[in-house]
Amino acid sequence: MTTHAPAALMRRLFDAAIASAQPALCVPPHLPKPEELPHGGRLVVIGAGKASAAMAQAVEAHWSGPLSGLVVTRYGYGAPCSRIEIVEAAHPVPDTAGLRAAQRILDLVQGLRPEDVVMCLISGGGSALLPLPFDGLTLEDKQAVNRAMLASGATISEMNCVRRHLSAIKGGRLAAACHPARVITLLLSDVPGDRPMDIASGPTAADPTTCADALTIVQRYGIALPVAAQAALESGRAESVKPGDPRLARNEIRMVATPQLALEAAASVAQEAGLDAFILGDALEGEARDVGKVLAGIALHTAERAQPFSPPCVLLSGGETTVTLRGKGRGGRNVECLLSLAIALDGHPRVHALMGDTDGVDGSEDIAGALIGPQTLQRARDLGLKPVDVLADNDGHGFFQALDASVVTGPTHTNVNDFRAIFIDAGTSSQHPSDANATR
Repeated sequence: MTTHAPAALMRRLFDAAIASAQPALCVPPHLPKPEELPHGGRLVVIGAGKASAAMAQAVEAHWSGPLSGLVVTRYGYGAPCSRIEIVEAAHPVPDTAGLRAAQRILDLVQGLRPEDVVMCLISGGGSALLPLPFDGLTLEDKQAVNRAMLASGATISEMNCVRRHLSAIKGGRLAAACHPARVITLLLSDVPGDRPMDIASGPTAADPTTCADALTIVQRYGIALPVAAQAALESGRAESVKPGDPRLARNEIRMVATPQLALEAAASVAQEAGLDAFILGDALEGEARDVGKVLAGIALHTAERAQPFSPPCVLLSGGETTVTLRGKGRGGRNVECLLSLAIALDGHPRVHALMGDTDGVDGSEDIAGALIGPQTLQRARDLGLKPVDVLADNDGHGFFQALDASVVTGPTHTNVNDFRAIFIDAGTSSQHPSDANATR
């Protein structure tokens, strides 16, 4: 099928995935009714994450009764609210603005009564935006651990296990601080498996992992912890709130958006365009360049053998890959995975792909991801770029920017993890999709 402009098609799929997870759409159905609030009780709204301000805006728009609160989001991701205070802070490496906001949120839930209700709005990015250190640690300690974990190759679940145990607010501690009030947490998932304890490191979720588990992860990746952090874990003082803790008895968690739902929205758009769409999984993990090779293998077999799928079709997947930084490039797990895919495809004339982060930020860059087509590698070589060397240097962003093939969305105000679309055409046309088209 050659009637599709591949770049434009894949951008429509990406946009559909993002749109499906917009807080204005997915938050209101999960709000309690004002009459559910006990007589004399208060509604206090707190939260953290890249989508938290947009979630707060959705709450304000659909809650007729009185409310107050505070949420913290990434710089540039704020949304206008009149009753809920919005604070912006740094991500992925935390700063003092996040530290102060986390302390204020913890202070805000002190002294609540049984008739009060806390609505906690949590989305991806909340780990860095709630950097309140465990007793005896400093923000500098947290920053050092965060940088080391991000560069280590650890999975998001492993990183969050360590983060939970070095925090004064995560690992169920925020929910415990709200006791005896009722707590309703609305979660917008950005993690493989949608585990509440891993979304923003689970500030309102019970944590079955232990200090010993966190130490094992640190040792596995050879991470040198600050002295205070090492001591807190070794002594067991930094233990998190466990399942069955009575302070969490009135704690309710509601999942409002997930990577799977975003992939299903993209699949619907592909089907409307007359294409078969196949979801390979919403929780693909592993080293980004390795995942790229595996996806290339599936795409090539589909293109050449019509197995396991028949072209024309779209292969969709989500999850969160890992980049172990070895070079001096700008990182970005989606662009690293995509560059690895392109190298493995070696300019196949009927395979095109887009990979991007649904929050609009791949790594630490304000770039969501990128597009490739059959001519991508040749265009790069014509510019003097050596794709294999660029991949070794972890510089996917530099590579795709040089080709004007970056996908830039700006702040999306949501976050349901990575999005990958591979379009496999049934035709024989070698016309490339103009990687620069439909990227902005």
